[in-house]
Amino acid sequence: MHFRHGNRAEGSPPGTPVTRSLAATAASLAARLGAITGSDDSNRRDGGNGGTDGDDDDPDLLRAALAAAPVGVAVLDARLRWQYLNPAFLTATGLRRADLLGRAAEATAFAGAAATLRRVLADGRDREHATGGPEGPGHPVPPGLRVRYRPLRHADRITGVIVVVLDGPDPARAQLRELDQARARLALLDAAAERIGTTLDIATTCAELAAFAVPDLADLATVDVLPPEAEAPRPGQGTPVRLHRTAARSVPALAAALAELPRPGESVRHREGSAAARSLADGIAVLAETGPADSCPADTSSLLVLPLAARGRLVGLLTLGRTAAGVPFDADEAALFGDLAARAAVGIDNARRYSRSQGIALELQRALLSEPGSPHQNLALASRYLPSGSSTVVGGDWYETVRLPFGRTLLAMGDVMGHGVEAAVDMSHYRSALRDIAGMDLPPHRILRQLDNVISADDSARPATCLLALADPGRGRWTLSSAGHLPPALIAPDRPTELLRVPTGPPLGTGLGGYEQTAHPLTPGQTLLLYTDGLVERRDEDIDTSLERLAALRLPATGDLDDLLDAVLHALAPPPAPTAEDDIAILAARAKPR
Repeated sequence: MHFRHGNRAEGSPPGTPVTRSLAATAASLAARLGAITGSDDSNRRDGGNGGTDGDDDDPDLLRAALAAAPVGVAVLDARLRWQYLNPAFLTATGLRRADLLGRAAEATAFAGAAATLRRVLADGRDREHATGGPEGPGHPVPPGLRVRYRPLRHADRITGVIVVVLDGPDPARAQLRELDQARARLALLDAAAERIGTTLDIATTCAELAAFAVPDLADLATVDVLPPEAEAPRPGQGTPVRLHRTAARSVPALAAALAELPRPGESVRHREGSAAARSLADGIAVLAETGPADSCPADTSSLLVLPLAARGRLVGLLTLGRTAAGVPFDADEAALFGDLAARAAVGIDNARRYSRSQGIALELQRALLSEPGSPHQNLALASRYLPSGSSTVVGGDWYETVRLPFGRTLLAMGDVMGHGVEAAVDMSHYRSALRDIAGMDLPPHRILRQLDNVISADDSARPATCLLALADPGRGRWTLSSAGHLPPALIAPDRPTELLRVPTGPPLGTGLGGYEQTAHPLTPGQTLLLYTDGLVERRDEDIDTSLERLAALRLPATGDLDDLLDAVLHALAPPPAPTAEDDIAILAARAKPR
């Protein structure tokens, strides 16, 4: 995990307030080093009496004493900038002077300790910290170093922090720590795999991520995602102007404050200088205390912003927050939660790609279905198409009308097996082939045979069911033929809905052939209803039961055909069709009186 950092001017001029403060407390510091670190009295500058003398004000003498100390000692000023590093400190940490001197602690390898250092400045109490490896930018600190932070005082004021390395890393302890971290990482990722990405819906995936984080990992979590139509910027290419707030969750104590922030479904712009903007700009994690530019509840004191990146592209941001009552985020958690963010980002990107693919398929399908052929004026038509109500899955449902000579019109209703762009493309192939073959003026069963031959010759084409109904008002006859499709329904005034018996052959594309046809009287005022299985089929229900439900309907046989379709959909798939498990296509035809 890499953390954002900036360049700072190096060097520490003599005579600074920190130097004067350090000089004034040199004797007591030297006397305490042995007690703090456990070293012997020979390392004490004044023999252990804790007093001062005239030489204590000499910065050179002070630096010489600390430079000779066998323990690592460093000093930060009141702004937590590194002002002094003795050789033993550099040796123990493995850092270079240029890695630290003049830089802010949060912009160095000690970034994970910045919150602890601020507490030392605030309350003047000593604290210890065990390093955990790569806590910030640059060269990592060896894991397992025990470090003491104690306030540097002068004239009853805290003017900085003294950092003392208490002991080196214990190999056994470091190994156990690494083992515990590995176990925690695996446990977290295993739990995340069970609870995040259970669907291919972006909003659901992001909500699962936020719910996973709160309250176990954080008090607040927001997930912001690039719009599906936007190209994700590569790290370093700049911050997107806007993201979509896709999920937000908090503990009850922050619920009211969270309601004041952008809500899921709204756009969000992260202000320049905020932790989120910095993470977006560079595509890296940012561990920081809250600042005026951050958009978060006032009670939030610690922030961890993690980029959601998948396949080398940024897809969004995960922002975690904790209140002052909790423990601030540290570098170990940043690395661990970074793994979680990486795992979740793949799920979000999969959902986003899937949503985009389904959007293309839906647009293609609707465009194709909006352009059926025009029937003769002796036939009234109405049609509807509804995508699945339970997901964004797009099926291969299609219908077509072809005008033929002598006042005849061929109606077709089909369902390509499968879903997505491929099914929509195959649907277009079927419609195009049907138009060409129908122009040969063949009877319906011969049209199905020719269509089956054409489709089966294409190894990549998917099979499809199809029902053909040739309307011949002049002769008063419907001619019907089916390739594995459900039977049409006949709706007549003062009569129950009737499912017509049609010989059923194999689906198109199998190359088996064997299609037959049947005739049925065509009476003006009666309506023939063609439909796909999404209208009637239900999971774990026998298809005969599903068809009986359609046959039991009392539908308006007179009046506008659109009203009839509304009645059918209301009865079998109530708006907005939340129970529909498949696409629905319906086509109604009624012969006009002569």
